[in-house]
Amino acid sequence: MQRFIIAFFTCIILSLATVSLYAQTAAPDRPKLVVGIVVDQMRQEYLYRFYEKFGEAGFRRLMNDGFMLRNAHYNYAPTVTGPGHASVYTGSTPAIHGIIGNDFYDKQAKQYVNCVQDPLQKPVGNDAGNGDVSPWRMLSSTVTDELKLFTQKRAKVIGVSMKDRGASLPAGHMADAAYWYDSQSGKFITSTYYMSKLPDWLVKFNGQNLANQYLNQEWKTLYPIEQYTESGPDSSPYERKMNGKDRSVFPYALSQLRGKNNNFELLPYTPFANDYLTEMAKTAVLNEQMGKHEVTDFLCISYSTTDLVGHMMGPNAVEVEDIYLRLDRNIDDLLKNLDKQVGAGNYTVFLTADHAVADVPQYMKDSKMPAGYFNESYVKAKLNEFLATYYPGRDFIENISNEQIFLNQAAFQRDPKTSGIDMIIVTELIGKYLMTVDGVANYYTESQLRQANYDEGGVKGMFIRGFHPKRSGDILIALEPGWFESASVQGTTHGSPYKYDTHVPALFYGYGVKKGTSYHYHPITDIAPTISALLKIKYPSGSTGQPIVEIFE
Repeated sequence: MQRFIIAFFTCIILSLATVSLYAQTAAPDRPKLVVGIVVDQMRQEYLYRFYEKFGEAGFRRLMNDGFMLRNAHYNYAPTVTGPGHASVYTGSTPAIHGIIGNDFYDKQAKQYVNCVQDPLQKPVGNDAGNGDVSPWRMLSSTVTDELKLFTQKRAKVIGVSMKDRGASLPAGHMADAAYWYDSQSGKFITSTYYMSKLPDWLVKFNGQNLANQYLNQEWKTLYPIEQYTESGPDSSPYERKMNGKDRSVFPYALSQLRGKNNNFELLPYTPFANDYLTEMAKTAVLNEQMGKHEVTDFLCISYSTTDLVGHMMGPNAVEVEDIYLRLDRNIDDLLKNLDKQVGAGNYTVFLTADHAVADVPQYMKDSKMPAGYFNESYVKAKLNEFLATYYPGRDFIENISNEQIFLNQAAFQRDPKTSGIDMIIVTELIGKYLMTVDGVANYYTESQLRQANYDEGGVKGMFIRGFHPKRSGDILIALEPGWFESASVQGTTHGSPYKYDTHVPALFYGYGVKKGTSYHYHPITDIAPTISALLKIKYPSGSTGQPIVEIFE
């Protein structure tokens, strides 16, 4: 009997050990789903400034239960949307991935091109929509591409955004789909790069006409307006106003304003666009069964309203604060939906921004701070006059855009014996002139940038990493802090190498991420290698970043 009892308990112990060993070996070694969130034009300081008004389960959940980098920066200029999204997902900079701007001058075609413009593609979902879109101009793979390669294309990768570039670039070259908002129809569309027709679930989603419902609402502050002490006065001379409004003040009767703002084009300038995008993301997760496959899936979300309203109003506007307080609720809603659909602990989220933003220069000037406006058209005209005194009848400036000067190469070919010398002289003359222009801090020539060390520090290093030899201009202009190119003294923009444009949030949460914070400097290019390490896949082909070890240790 004693032998039987010993044998019985031995079998139980062995069985439990086997079950335990199986449970250990069967445990997933990767998240079921990665969700990358890019908030367009978000400063790191917004997390601190609006913290007390955030709920517990949105931004605070990511900050307090995840890992936060307090010193994450873009390490190149120009700090704008297209390059930002490309850099987050490639782990590289414009010098490598080639997305040097949202729109940039094509030196071969002699015309401006959009960073996701693809003449070989057509719209799907609205024949008249902005559907000539693909990521083909991006020269590096993305972390999403590498996931597709690692899983033999079994992983599902989808990008969604109000902007085409916010959906297409993060999703990468091999994405199953990228969907963006069509301002003509108020629906989400795609291009023939991805598919020939919209999936049935999206046709059904579009059929709800949510954009129309949102635009029949009134936008008023989430809380009593007197509680918005983190922002300036509601009525401000530094803010641009919507058509149909005498002043940029609450409330906004959207049903009355939509007719004066091209109907569905108005929606992205309201917080309801973030509601719409969140519903779209949730619907994609559900219908595409994301996070329920045998391999990891990847959803890329880019919130664009923060940028559009930020440009109009500036970072001190009540409208901007209200949008972030409402976005906090969108993040809450999204995370709870992921808990339900994928399972808490089964997914990983990262949240960052594609750039930050400058204060309105006129506001800064009126506050006795250094700032100003740079007029490219005026500078081009005066520069041509200046060069004509040395070389009459020769037009050396082909184009000036995005603080870059493109030289007219044909103008140097009149005499092949002196063309090289002429180019050196003209470049020096342009530089001499630029240093007499108010707001210009420095300039960098093509030869300086091509011969420089990629890892060089300071402002010059920012321009080196933002310079692509085949696509960038011949001379790049560095403006003083607080200055930018604009014809208006209302509203603001971004694009500089300075901290107000480079310092952005970087939050990680969920599977494989410990709780904590770090004050160590990290370039934004560290995000893609970090997610690659978490997924145990190759780093993107052009990646220059490194995994953020603090998150895992």
